[in-house]
Amino acid sequence: MSFDSDIIECESTCERLQIIRVKDIFNHMNKMLIFAREALIKTRKWMMKQANKHRKKINYKIESKMFLNERNIITARLFKKLDDKMLDSFKITDSVDFFYKLKLSDIMHIHDVFHSELLHLVVKDFLSDQKNELSRSIVINDENEWKIDDILNSRWYWRWLQYRVKWKSYDNDFNWYNADDDELMNA
Repeated sequence: MSFDSDIIECESTCERLQIIRVKDIFNHMNKMLIFAREALIKTRKWMMKQANKHRKKINYKIESKMFLNERNIITARLFKKLDDKMLDSFKITDSVDFFYKLKLSDIMHIHDVFHSELLHLVVKDFLSDQKNELSRSIVINDENEWKIDDILNSRWYWRWLQYRVKWKSYDNDFNWYNADDDELMNA
């Protein structure tokens, strides 16, 4: 600050004061940014602790076979209660925390990483006399795993074209399937 009437000197003093004020504002904003960042990190840690409070870390080994729960997978079945609760068994290829990457079949066009709560270990020889056959049909995203080997017969039934088919790697099926229905849509 000066007492002379030099205008140039006054402008430079005002500019200096403004620069000091801008530096103070900048330092204050930096302190607020650091405080906000630390508060977010602290809140994130607390939220993760609360979210994982009742979770159990289930350690599955890579290359072990797992049944996949169909809870979050949309299938082509008309009624959810008639759908299989566990899809086929798949091998684990990778793991990160609570999540596991599975080797899915080629017809399943879904993401291949699942939470450990959706997986169940395949138990071998649980009951030696009991043989549990896995479902051979997984219908996902309107794509069907069943393959038709041959069309055995066709007929018109109440204005509907129907077929009897021989499924690949299965015995003869004596059911008639409508050509226009979902049963043969992806065959």
